[in-house]
Amino acid sequence: MANRGIAEVLTGAAVLVVAAGFLGFAVAHSGRSTTGAGYELTAKFDHIDGLTVGADVRIAGVKVGSVADLQIDLATFLAVVTMKIGDGIQLPKDTSAEIVSESLLGGKFLSVTPGGDTAVLKPGEKITITQSSVSLEQLLGKFIFSVTSIKPASVPK
Repeated sequence: MANRGIAEVLTGAAVLVVAAGFLGFAVAHSGRSTTGAGYELTAKFDHIDGLTVGADVRIAGVKVGSVADLQIDLATFLAVVTMKIGDGIQLPKDTSAEIVSESLLGGKFLSVTPGGDTAVLKPGEKITITQSSVSLEQLLGKFIFSVTSIKPASVPK
């Protein structure tokens, strides 16, 4: 009976060690950065529906950073997005930022499109060219309203 108890404890411990190994592997290969490397930039948007802290910042679909903070500018009532960009990425001053949906049901991410300026953005500077997120609900509402407001053409007899 005592041997059975020891065997069960050792089996349970082995299962926990394997589970911890899988968890460590998943975190290490998730693409999320756990270090503070990089520099911060900010951008202001009219609305940021669905964008969350930790969302990806991508260039051409490749993750180059993440959203670090979301706040409201009390003077202009615009949403201020602070993003952390990887150290190896130097963005031109005329870079633009757009909030994009991953899919119809997916979350949002920040798509950054580098411009052609020779001067680069320094840590703490602002991306001034922005496009806010598009609300699927508002688009559907406008479409439904426009379809229901169309008057049928009179058919000649």
